[in-house]
Amino acid sequence: MGWHHELLIGFDLETTGTDPTEARIVTAAVIEVRGGEPLGRREWLADPGVEIPADAVAVHGITNERATGEGRPADQVADAIADVLTGYWKTGVPVVAYNANFDLTLLSAELRRHGLPSLRERLGGLDPAPVIDPYTIDRSVDRYRRGKRNLEAVCTEYGVALDAAHDASADALAAARLAGAIAERYPKVAGLGAVELHRRQIEWYAEWAADFQGFLRRKGEADAVVDGSWPVREVGAGV
Repeated sequence: MGWHHELLIGFDLETTGTDPTEARIVTAAVIEVRGGEPLGRREWLADPGVEIPADAVAVHGITNERATGEGRPADQVADAIADVLTGYWKTGVPVVAYNANFDLTLLSAELRRHGLPSLRERLGGLDPAPVIDPYTIDRSVDRYRRGKRNLEAVCTEYGVALDAAHDASADALAAARLAGAIAERYPKVAGLGAVELHRRQIEWYAEWAADFQGFLRRKGEADAVVDGSWPVREVGAGV
């Protein structure tokens, strides 16, 4: 049948910014999906403990007033999300996130910020896996396609509906459906087991990072460094 016909866990964060080591969680969603259909979901609204910038509010629609008035403490939200995700990984169920490196690095930074056990600690020293990232896969299998690679654009490319972009639940569901659509188009992706696909994505992401770093340096950014770690970037002690 292939991994894309089995249970997948869509995951998405909406946040205060674009730097995963500095931004804070505002909303989060984890959705169980099988055959493209949602089976159940968990959603969180956090009080991030910092002001949500106006440009971030414009993206996801969560105001400071709502976050502080209705949101749970940030440490409780990060802890709950980590527990849910690691629960799936412990049973071998893939977690699907579009641009997973951003979401998982940000979650890891939040855990460290609040003095909570890391994902690896919750997994007994193992790395979080398997992770399926349609962004990384699409960039590898259709490397030279022109145009944007954001979630909306790639969903359009593969005929996946995205009803409310930048809503955590909608994006999480779309990511899971997109993973399935890519697998349907590319049998070589569908034919890999989830664990092997995870390993391949580590390689693909590192290759992309090296290529992009080289591009930046050729354009004059002599000191440019693009971290090739996937699916979680190492989070420093200062976050």
